[in-house]
Amino acid sequence: MHKRGIFVSALLILTLHSAAQTKSPTKSMTDPQAVHQSAIVIDTHADTPQRFVDEHWDFTDPLNGGMLNYSSAKQGNLDAQFFSIWVDPNQYPANASAHRTLSLIDGTLEQVRKHPDKLALCVSADDIIATHAQGKFAVLMGIEGGHSIENDLGLLRDYYRLGVRYMTLTWSNTNNWADSSGDIDDEKVHHHNGLTPFGKQVVAEMNRLGMMVDVSHVSDKTFWDVIATTRTPVIASHSSARALTHAARNMTDEMLLAMKKNNGVVMVNFFPAFIDENWRRAWNAQESERKQAQKALEAEYRAKGLPVPYTASDKIDREFAAKIGRAPFNSLIDHFDRVIKVAGIDHVGIGTDFDGIPVPPAGIDSAADLPKITAALMARGYTADDMHKLLGGNLLRVFREVQAASDHNP
Repeated sequence: MHKRGIFVSALLILTLHSAAQTKSPTKSMTDPQAVHQSAIVIDTHADTPQRFVDEHWDFTDPLNGGMLNYSSAKQGNLDAQFFSIWVDPNQYPANASAHRTLSLIDGTLEQVRKHPDKLALCVSADDIIATHAQGKFAVLMGIEGGHSIENDLGLLRDYYRLGVRYMTLTWSNTNNWADSSGDIDDEKVHHHNGLTPFGKQVVAEMNRLGMMVDVSHVSDKTFWDVIATTRTPVIASHSSARALTHAARNMTDEMLLAMKKNNGVVMVNFFPAFIDENWRRAWNAQESERKQAQKALEAEYRAKGLPVPYTASDKIDREFAAKIGRAPFNSLIDHFDRVIKVAGIDHVGIGTDFDGIPVPPAGIDSAADLPKITAALMARGYTADDMHKLLGGNLLRVFREVQAASDHNP
């Protein structure tokens, strides 16, 4: 291990030991609020960067309709956030993906530059721990959708150099080298039966770099190809359990077991259509009407020669979601419970999808509500140690293992 990593790890141990001496052991082990506050809480997926770029919104500003900002993160003891760098393939042509990707990366890095007293860019597990010890908010980045690399491993390496530490191999669109779950039944789309040979090169290069491979959004065959190809643990940055909610975006029990064998981690998504079967069916029943509204919006912006801003399309989705109402909070907790029961407590985490979903489940309005997750799971019998793993420890373990296996591990 790098000398700095040894020092930081030793500092963390001393800090935790000191904290244990000043708190009531009984309360810290049994009080959900104390447990939540004592954990390093990490969320692997929020789509907030679009707000930085398109709305010129600042992370320290009021939420203004969003689900995540600096204040809500502090209230919810959210310590580290992987900001999703997502390029809508329907709004940005294939040869413009990289430019949009760089704009979103720049927008995220600018937040760190503007607020060095509050935010710090983190590119390793040690960085997260050190930033937490300093009382700052850890900013990390993950690319959502392999189309952002424009079939170029050089771009993948450039994104890594800029601080990107995971990539979701596909978004809802099949790209030139990996199939997505989002269009796997569309006969008009050219599919590859999983990963192409170049797709396997992408996974190998991510392993070499120390960039986590993210299997959320991919097709089932792509998932199994990744498991057979990767030499490091993988993550599902925002996916839930298909046994409970039959969305193709969710993971089957067989996949959860494969993630356990791979030593990876599944981060539970908060989108009602992925965590509540009744809500999913109601959402799907609106699909035709919702698509018509979105097409009308696209035509309006196309006439102006502009891409549709996410805020505009999200407004339509929020209006349709409001017609259904909120999904039950317990549906979300059921998914955490299912992943744990199948894959084990060492292979579960949080991937909220804040600012990328029209509405979270009941009881969750922003990052300030994350302590409710800890309280609900502890009410079901999970321990303080279990929660420390789920809230951030499991992701830190995978992050370390992926980076330790890179060919330039310091």
